[in-house]
Amino acid sequence: MTGGPLGTARESTRGRSELDATKRLMDEHRVIERAIAALEAAARRLDSGRPIRAGFFVDAADFIKEFADGAHHRKEEGLLFPAMEAAGVPRDGGPIGVMLAEHEEGRRLTRGMRAAAERLAAGDEAARGDVQRNALGYVHLLRQHIIKEDGVLFPMADRVLRDRERTELESAFERIQREQAGEGVHERYLGLAESLEREAEE
Repeated sequence: MTGGPLGTARESTRGRSELDATKRLMDEHRVIERAIAALEAAARRLDSGRPIRAGFFVDAADFIKEFADGAHHRKEEGLLFPAMEAAGVPRDGGPIGVMLAEHEEGRRLTRGMRAAAERLAAGDEAARGDVQRNALGYVHLLRQHIIKEDGVLFPMADRVLRDRERTELESAFERIQREQAGEGVHERYLGLAESLEREAEE
């Protein structure tokens, strides 16, 4: 698959080794943005009374947990951030600490959305507002979070990390993907994001 953001990322990593690690993370952001745009559209439908499955929000929470948090944030928290700290970027009082706090807030909102969606699916109409609030809270948080990472944190990483460290990060990112779900994991999650888009637009 070469037409979408992830196909482009795979092609580009063969020719720009010095930017592999952060470029891979930015390409993952493009997929996450598609999923959260679909989540926003679904939350607006819920608010207006137009039909949307309660299970849509459970599916979105699964995408977030497995890809946005499980695959993407795992690379940042387990590999990129420690490498930046080792290169002299402080954890506290700087962008790394802010990103970590926002990751935790995203997890809280995702848990809240899933729990409310499960209540709604079970017939509790009072959960409708909780689904919407948590979903839109997550959308707003992640949009701002991605802007900060793409515009501040990743350029900082490119400045402070040496070529060898970037190459080692890219190898470690590949290992995480293989351990998590084997080959084709990115294409699979891109397909899930596209499925959410289609349902939200129906």
